[in-house]
Formats: sequence, structure tokens, C-alpha cells
Amino acid sequence: MTATAIHLPGKLGNPELTLVTDPRLDPAMLLAVDGMDEALGQPPGVGPDSSYEEVVAYAAAMEAEFDVVYEETFGALPPVEGIRRRTEVVEGVDGNDIPLFIHEPADRDGPLPGIVHTHGGGMVICAAADPQYVRWRDELAATGLCVVGVEFRNGAGKLGDHPFPAGLNDCATGTRWTYGNRAALGISHLVVSGDSGGGNLCLAVALKAKREGWIDEIAGVYSCCPYIAGTYDPAPPELVSWRENGGYQLEPAMCQALVKVYDPTGEHTHDPLAWPYQASVEELAGLPPHTVSVNELDPLRDEGLIYARRLMAAGVPTASRTVNGTYHGGDTDTPALLPHVYRATIRGIRGFAASLG
Repeated sequence: MTATAIHLPGKLGNPELTLVTDPRLDPAMLLAVDGMDEALGQPPGVGPDSSYEEVVAYAAAMEAEFDVVYEETFGALPPVEGIRRRTEVVEGVDGNDIPLFIHEPADRDGPLPGIVHTHGGGMVICAAADPQYVRWRDELAATGLCVVGVEFRNGAGKLGDHPFPAGLNDCATGTRWTYGNRAALGISHLVVSGDSGGGNLCLAVALKAKREGWIDEIAGVYSCCPYIAGTYDPAPPELVSWRENGGYQLEPAMCQALVKVYDPTGEHTHDPLAWPYQASVEELAGLPPHTVSVNELDPLRDEGLIYARRLMAAGVPTASRTVNGTYHGGDTDTPALLPHVYRATIRGIRGFAASLG
């Protein structure tokens, strides 16, 4: 190790580091990763050469494991008080039903900013009805927002198997329904927001809206830890965060497997609607204000930061933030361990939405 390398962050400075031993990790997060350590970064047994059937089965098994963890984690939390919930079901472009979960303050006076939320899971697993996302919508609503969670079709798992563009089409339908019913919902203006795979979808909804001529229905986009490059094994050389944080929960073969679940033939590799990282500056011009939030120890960090820079270059009002000390999604899924960080992101979304009114 050279004298210069020792000062570099993560594995750039010390290739032997793990998520647990990386000194940048907030110590409060050790309870979440204790015992997982390098096992989180081990190859999953699937990758670029796996069949579609193999990667779909892998994703479904991953979802089942996540369901247990999130139920245990979020099931133990006290409820968020003062929230009213209801469900609407709308028809998708393929004739499918799309449940929309609406959360709002029980006591409200006048129009509120609206949030359409697109959940995480790499566009292929998890559900808006899962406890972590029910909680997220409750927390956002408690700040004075009307939140609509879209139960879109996944690439695999309990809401699959529906490759791109099924999930994006559902999110766009949910967004347009919310805007069209904003008077009945008591919504003043609309922000699309999501995390991880949902961070991809909220960005892609805006790109789709621009292509189709309804971008004026979206006042802003707030994307957390977006999964948007579409190429991970190997990752593009400019994504230095993969060399710095590779194996910290996310591993190249795992991410590449999920890419195949979402886009089985690879025909959409360069389509910004599937992978917003592929969007040119020209394609980004004219979009509404964005915030792109990333996590310091996330292998996906730099694709979000580079996307934010392209938005800025396109003249889009853009704020970019890095949540230090956290791994992928560490500010959105750890309310018990890092409540102050969790709530800081909630406040950030609330402030961003309010600023656009």
C-alpha cells in the first residue's frame, strides 16, 4: 500500500476492507450489518450468463428473505399516529389493475403537496404493500403531504413476472391518475419520488412524461439511491464507487442478474426509460426540478451523482446530497437504528415538495 493510497476512501485505500470494518460506516449501523460482513458481497450464483429462469428464481428467493427481515424490523415499530389511509384501483395500459395506496393526514386544511411514491427492489421485487413502504408513506403523510404509493408490476416475485416496461407503465399511469384527480385528493402539485429501483422509476417517469408531452403534470422529482446504470459486471469505469464500495451489500453479479430480470433480452440496455443513466444532456433538458440523494458507502453512489451532474448541465434545477456513514438505502430503511438520519430524508422530501408550490 502506498502512502497516497492509504488516504483514499474505502477499498481504494485498503482492498481488505469490508462494510463492517470500513471506518466511514456510522457505528449505529453495525447492528444492521453485524454477522453479514463479506457474505453480503459474495457472488450469488447467478450473473450475466445465467438464464432468465435462473435469475427470476433468484430474485424471488431474495424477495422472500427480505420479506422476513422487513416484517421483523418494521413490525416492531409503534404506528404513526394521525394518518388516514385508503386504496384506489385504476386500470393500467395493459388492462391490469393497479392498486394505489393513499396516505394523508387525518386532520388537514386545504390542498397539500402530493407525492407519488415508487418503491425499491430493483424494479423486480418487493411491494408497495410491504411494511417498510407503508411506514414510509405514513411518515411522509405525517409531515403534511398526500402520498400515493403505486403497486406496480414487478419483474419477479409475488408481483411478477413482468419485464420492462410493465412497471414503468404502471408508475406512469399512477402518476397521471393522481394528477388528474388532484382536486378530489386535495393536492396542490405533484412530486414523483422513490428509492433504489424506485429511484430509477421516478426518474424514468419524468423522462417518459417529457417524451409523451405531459411533463407539466410533474412539479419535481426526488430520487434516493437510484439504481440506473444497467451495466454492473463490469461497471463502467467512471463509476468509481464500485471500486470503492464494491461488495458492501451489493455485488456486481447480483446487480447484473437483476438487470436481466428487468430486461431479459438486453434490448433496452441503452434506453433511458429503462436505465435513466443512459439519458443524454439533451434528453434531460426541460425536466422539472430534481433532488438526487445518494449514500456514501453505496456501490451505486456515483451513478446517482453523475446523473445529477448531467441534470445540472442540462439546465435542470438540481440539488444533490450524499448521506454520509450509510450504505445503500441506509437513510430510508433504518428508522430504529438511525431515526435522525431517516427523518432528515423525510424532511428533505417534505421541504423539496413544499418549495415547489
